[in-house]
Amino acid sequence: MILDSLFPVFALIALGVVLRRRGLTDRAFLRQGDRLVYYVFFPVLLFWKIGGASAADTVPWSLWGAGLGTILILWVVSLVALRLFGIGPRRAGSFSQAAFRFNTYVAIAVVLGAQGDAGAARLGEQLSVAIPAANVLAVVTFIWFARGNLDQASRVRLTLGALIRNPLILACLGGMVWARLLPAWPVAVDRALQLTASLTLPFALISIGGALTFTGIRDRLVPALVATVLKIAAMPLIGWWLLDLFGITGADRLTAMLFFAMPASTAMYVLSTEMDGDPDLSSAIIVLSTLGAFVSLSAVLVLFG
Repeated sequence: MILDSLFPVFALIALGVVLRRRGLTDRAFLRQGDRLVYYVFFPVLLFWKIGGASAADTVPWSLWGAGLGTILILWVVSLVALRLFGIGPRRAGSFSQAAFRFNTYVAIAVVLGAQGDAGAARLGEQLSVAIPAANVLAVVTFIWFARGNLDQASRVRLTLGALIRNPLILACLGGMVWARLLPAWPVAVDRALQLTASLTLPFALISIGGALTFTGIRDRLVPALVATVLKIAAMPLIGWWLLDLFGITGADRLTAMLFFAMPASTAMYVLSTEMDGDPDLSSAIIVLSTLGAFVSLSAVLVLFG
């Protein structure tokens, strides 16, 4: 099961590394591809998966509570770690977001491999609240630390502006509204969305591989390692505890644990650049957490699969 679920994901990431080294992709191509995935293909995938899923008879409050509680706890832990490890304001937002922001591309690919469409639908329910929450906390942290010279009103305006323009948040909210209030997709629309969404995961995983580089890791090794441990070790452990607390078992438990064990989000690099953070630290964390996620995801599949 581990090989069947994880091999396709990491094979495409490895393909991205090979393509970059062979000169078939380059930095400009990957940057533009990332923008297409982030602003077009991935929002379409989320909107399609969440909006096309049958609305549950009951709102999954327990699943949402465990997911949101885990993200919130990791955010608080990351703020404490800033003090403990002496991480300065410019790196604070980049470090903090790595503890709780997850690679959704890998999440969907792994869950589809392990649990099929039913697992993807459950994951969509969790992502519909986790993505907005993680983005809110990340943006707030960046504004608070990297832009500490702003007054409170300016911080609020910047935060709200960043959130209402976030394509992932808009796609999740739109999908939730459609699933609960509107009829099922017409066949033609469903197929068009499916075809568009099918570009997301292969392109995103190849792009992740192409962007992996060890340049700059040595200068940022300590914060990158700490953030990686928080993401792929502390987050699954805290999530496990909250799942027990909320009484979540069975397939939902496996879906949630796979979600908690994901590497850090590649979108961290984009946000670090836009919010005056340290994109090189984000890049280092992405590399280390992506490599380490093979261990964390394997452990989840062994223990809960």
